[in-house]
Amino acid sequence: MDSMQKLIDERVHEYYWKYDYNCATTMLLIMSEICGIKLQQQTLDAAVAMHGAGKYGAQCGLVEGSLMFIGIYGRQKQKADERIEKECRGFAEGFEKEFGSLMCKELRPEGFKPDNPPHLCEGLTKRAVRFTLDYVTGNDN
Repeated sequence: MDSMQKLIDERVHEYYWKYDYNCATTMLLIMSEICGIKLQQQTLDAAVAMHGAGKYGAQCGLVEGSLMFIGIYGRQKQKADERIEKECRGFAEGFEKEFGSLMCKELRPEGFKPDNPPHLCEGLTKRAVRFTLDYVTGNDN
């Protein structure tokens, strides 16, 4: 395992089990750390219920957190709005191809049941953070 994947794995585990953060917040924090971008508290506040729209099962928080980060990163890199939008669309298409869906209720291993253990998506999150990192850095020119 390379050192970047080790960092991702450690942070996902820490953010889920020590801080009980959701997937969107976890994605934002890890991506911002790796890419050296300071997030504003309002950004993290906005991600509070982005785990499938507050567990409704809608768009996956891993996707939402990634899209938010692509926008933040694009602004930092002074990319035009049209380019950021194109990169977000490309990300969504790539994520859906890689993981089979953009929907939380389809990606979450057991869906949403009252007796689900916490953080069922830890493995998926580790893979999704790496996918997002590779996507973002691959569009960095």
